[in-house]
Amino acid sequence: MAQKAPLILQPGSTIGVLGSGQLGRMFALAARELGYRIVVYSPDNDSPTGQIADDEFSYRYDDLDRIRDFARKVQVITFEFENVPAATTAAAARFVPVRPAGEVLHLTQHRLREKTFLEENGFPVTPFRRITTLQQLIDAARELGLPAVLKTASFGYDGKGQQKVRSESELKEAFRNLRGAEGIYEAFVNFQKEISVIVARTLAGEISTFPVFENTHVNHILDVTFAPAAIPLKIAKEAARLASGIVEKLEVVGLLTVEMFVTKSGKLLVNELAPRTHNSGHLTIDACVTSQFEQQVRAVCGLPLGSTELRSPAAMANLLGDLWQQGVPKWDAALDDPAVKLHLYGKAEPRVGRKMGHLTATGATVSQAVKRVLRSRGRLH
Repeated sequence: MAQKAPLILQPGSTIGVLGSGQLGRMFALAARELGYRIVVYSPDNDSPTGQIADDEFSYRYDDLDRIRDFARKVQVITFEFENVPAATTAAAARFVPVRPAGEVLHLTQHRLREKTFLEENGFPVTPFRRITTLQQLIDAARELGLPAVLKTASFGYDGKGQQKVRSESELKEAFRNLRGAEGIYEAFVNFQKEISVIVARTLAGEISTFPVFENTHVNHILDVTFAPAAIPLKIAKEAARLASGIVEKLEVVGLLTVEMFVTKSGKLLVNELAPRTHNSGHLTIDACVTSQFEQQVRAVCGLPLGSTELRSPAAMANLLGDLWQQGVPKWDAALDDPAVKLHLYGKAEPRVGRKMGHLTATGATVSQAVKRVLRSRGRLH
């Protein structure tokens, strides 16, 4: 069984990371600044996180013997990628604490379990129905209306596994597109904007939220984020309250990202949860006293949480592999503005839709920061 970990895991200890993408890379950089060592586990090698880590385990997530070897080398395990099998986290948890716990991962990696948890605990969500048959889909469309969104219950992010259904004539094809997977039918939300709140919680129960981020998407992939969000203070406080309530109810130790819709009438609806750092929080590296990645290190290691104060308004723009279709981006042109920061993720192959890096800009106002970051990204072509 897992050894009883001390309340505080001191710098010099080793943190294990499940997943090896850009979130793990930036987490590892923050952990190194605090004096921790990093061991990463994923099926990939020479990964964005592996390039920064002290050691890299490149095996399948279902290779439980290798998972046990990995767990023996670290003092705590955290995530940068939530689609990890439950058996994997259970095997690791026999040796060291896993934070957030595997139970949190199990819930948030499945849309139906997640929405059911939120609804049963009084958190506002859009109406939804479980879909396993065409008749259930037809009934759901009649009950909840059209248009609506049909999603696979598992393994969905950046718009993967979801489709908009506009009319009854599209129901049969939409059901076929599930390809036998369990689905979730969600009523259409007439929202005015999308926001996210990143909240941290320690083993001792300390909770801290970051400023509310406002997000815009292109083709279901986050394109631009800015903070503070352009919403009334009352809504910002309610968003922070909801996020804090969810992280406390789940007893998360680590970070939780809560994505929400702000409806046309000014109400909040919780859309999705992610038990980790988040793309929308990247601007915290350059704009907040404590970045989301340092906060994750502090939370899983039992250190006091850092200040989440926003030093100045800021904006972040994603850099997708699409940019490379026109040749190597002109990095010097993008960085001509001294208020712009470039973060690249160490990925060798730029593919369309693949997140390769991001730009962050600060400014005296949100509008200035957004203009700066978009102008710099435009110069890459």
